[in-house]
Amino acid sequence: MRWMFALVLSIGCSLAHADETFRFTAIPDEDQSRLVERFSKVADYLSDRLGVDVEYVPVTSYGAAVTAFRNDQVQLAWFGGLSGVQARQLVPGSQAIAQGKEDAEFVSYFIANTATGIEPQQEALPESVAGHSFTFGAKTSTSGRLMPEHFIRQRFDEAPEQVFSRVGFSGDHTRTIALVESGTYDVGAVNFTVWQAAVEDGRVDTDKVEVIWESPTYPDYQWTLRGDADERYGKGFTQKVQQALVDMTDPALLESFPRSGFIPASNDDYGPIESVGKSIGLLR
Repeated sequence: MRWMFALVLSIGCSLAHADETFRFTAIPDEDQSRLVERFSKVADYLSDRLGVDVEYVPVTSYGAAVTAFRNDQVQLAWFGGLSGVQARQLVPGSQAIAQGKEDAEFVSYFIANTATGIEPQQEALPESVAGHSFTFGAKTSTSGRLMPEHFIRQRFDEAPEQVFSRVGFSGDHTRTIALVESGTYDVGAVNFTVWQAAVEDGRVDTDKVEVIWESPTYPDYQWTLRGDADERYGKGFTQKVQQALVDMTDPALLESFPRSGFIPASNDDYGPIESVGKSIGLLR
């Protein structure tokens, strides 16, 4: 079994397919070193199950993940809801083939520095967040930007820039937590699985930052495969990849995402994300 790390991709780089290696990437929603550790194990697993060399290709941004997929630098990607829709629009025939069991009903957590005095609520995003500083995650993150902006607009009938004193983009969920905990921003929105994992690992001081609201559910992360996979890797390869992902039951592998398991998915599952993306101008 062989796999290797590729150099971190930038948007403009290219990667020639000189062999039949199967390459995948993942949106960088956490610290890069943690991602490398997570997905090297997945590369080994997929190589065993698929009978081909599998290589994990790190990328530097959500946009770089989409670009790598569009340019055929990778054939499979672990995308968020929005980045997956973007990628499939750019590469006709591509398919969402699997999602985490949690991804069918994903949520965002709105978090606040406890010094703000904002009281947690269950029914709706607290009105008292208005006037505070706020940070999203990456600009094209589903759970860190798209859906949080949607819920902010629903709650206040205004764009975030009109609701908050200052609006920023941290780049990833881990950074959002750190910025709110330190008080650099008063409020932020994060992927609930990243928050839960950070709390469990003791990487969050919950005396300084807490969840103030849990959003309604929406579809999020998924594995998307290019439509020419069967032509390149053999008849039935798409089904083989999907089955390998659904059959991933090793807790050590699943903890890498973190997910409790994977289930089949389809492009139709992400219609709601496409609609919201168009409504706030992030998709055409």
